[in-house]
Amino acid sequence: MHMLKFIKQRKFMSIIILLILLIIGWFFVSLSTGVIQIAPGDVLKTLFNNGTDRQKLILFNFRLPGILLAILIGAGLAVSGVILQGITQNELADPGILGINTGAGLAVVLFLFFFRDSLDTASTLSIYMMPLFALIGAVGAAALIYVLAWNKGVNPIRLVLVGIGINAGFSAALVIFQLKMNPQDYRQATVWLTGDIWSANWNFVFALLPWILLLIPFALHKANALNALNLGDSVASGLGSHVEKERMILLLTAVALAGACVAAGGGIAFLGLVVPHIARKIIGPMHQYIIPISALIGALLLMVADTVSKNLLATDIPVGIVVSILSVPYFVYLLMKTK
Repeated sequence: MHMLKFIKQRKFMSIIILLILLIIGWFFVSLSTGVIQIAPGDVLKTLFNNGTDRQKLILFNFRLPGILLAILIGAGLAVSGVILQGITQNELADPGILGINTGAGLAVVLFLFFFRDSLDTASTLSIYMMPLFALIGAVGAAALIYVLAWNKGVNPIRLVLVGIGINAGFSAALVIFQLKMNPQDYRQATVWLTGDIWSANWNFVFALLPWILLLIPFALHKANALNALNLGDSVASGLGSHVEKERMILLLTAVALAGACVAAGGGIAFLGLVVPHIARKIIGPMHQYIIPISALIGALLLMVADTVSKNLLATDIPVGIVVSILSVPYFVYLLMKTK
């Protein structure tokens, strides 16, 4: 038993180190590529304050905030998906499918719709308010789902079905408000809801960073509770877990992660669905391993998608579409394998 645990931990550390090296490698690829190419050596010099003024402007004002934001959003959405799949005992659950992303998106669109004329949406105050409104929308969606799914307790299957219905309703409300916008605002809202981090700046990074630094370690702290819930409510209760209390705490954690990430990067779909599956394939079902691996895979995948959307295509395509293109084949494979 101790030997098996040692082997598992050694495999886990090897995967973590490999993913960190891949993230670091792609980080420099992303910094180097763009309309204006910067050699890797010059990137290193600039990061250590030895580059030209032009190189510093490109890296520190334009590329670096977007790359860091992609890392944070990818990690946050992936861990949110891990939590939701654990508490619903459904491997096809994620923040987008359950309506949490749409609730957050609707709240942000309402904020932009009603306060755009009175508040500059590019201002620092607006940037820090958007995660708050997204969190309110995500919590509101989760609360509505939880209340409607309640029937002497929350059945995980009922939770998923109600979430799909809420998602459809919020999507319809989003369309209504988008149609009332002027063409420029409509286009901006549509691109943002698809998943877009083109407007990334340091304010967005600093607004999202506390959420990620606090909530992902908290989710890791709750790994054993997720392991218990994944065995089923009756087994979890038998193991001494307070099922409804733990499910609510974990749901709020997933909601807060998804809401903050949607505020910063829009409605990026499929990331929270696909990444936890990849992590489980690699390391197995234990959440103390799945959560950190999912965070790193999510960060890497969104960083790659962001680089592709900005640099490798003829036209500017929102990063959410690139993520969908990369993820849909695997999603179809999951549907075919699901019994």
